Amino acid sequence: MSYGDVMTTRAIRSAERRAEILRAALEVIAERGYRGASLAAVAERVGLTQQGLLHYFPTKEALLVAVLAERDKWDAMPDSQWRLDLLASLTEYNAMRPGIVQTFSALLGESVTEEHPAREFFTQRYEAVRATMAQVLRAEYGERLPSGLTPERAAPLLVAVMDGLQYQWLLAPEDVDMPGAFRDFLTLLGEAPGVSED
Repeated sequence: MSYGDVMTTRAIRSAERRAEILRAALEVIAERGYRGASLAAVAERVGLTQQGLLHYFPTKEALLVAVLAERDKWDAMPDSQWRLDLLASLTEYNAMRPGIVQTFSALLGESVTEEHPAREFFTQRYEAVRATMAQVLRAEYGERLPSGLTPERAAPLLVAVMDGLQYQWLLAPEDVDMPGAFRDFLTLLGEAPGVSED
């Protein structure tokens, strides 16, 4: 076996081990939530020591960012195939996985501080998400929404509603119907502003 073959085999094993760790982290997060998802619990689930896990992910934040990136891959769809009704379905799907939504929301909140390991992930993610949402809105409404806003002006609002509803739902799941509220927002989005009667 050549040196190149050995290195390729090691790289494959390392990638498989990382994928196994990410799956385990998702399970632990789903079971215990963001705060309860310790490195030790994830390491135990994959038969590693905590030190062994740190070889693959040097911090809990690095592991959680990788989990979120993996989640985005699973949720991914070519930008041209997203539609508003699919966004509503994604909101319903998110309501079935509170551990992942909690992890996303907690890391998002922390990432606004300088030097946070998730800051770059979220900055790049939001840039891409706003562009995708602008495409979705353009496909649905053309160059102007019924309100007169361009898709680029409305896209950050759409993203803000999705994320804001997640926070409200996490805080009061009995009181906030996240999928229903998002569908209500889509109704508002498609309505032309009322004409005032003078």
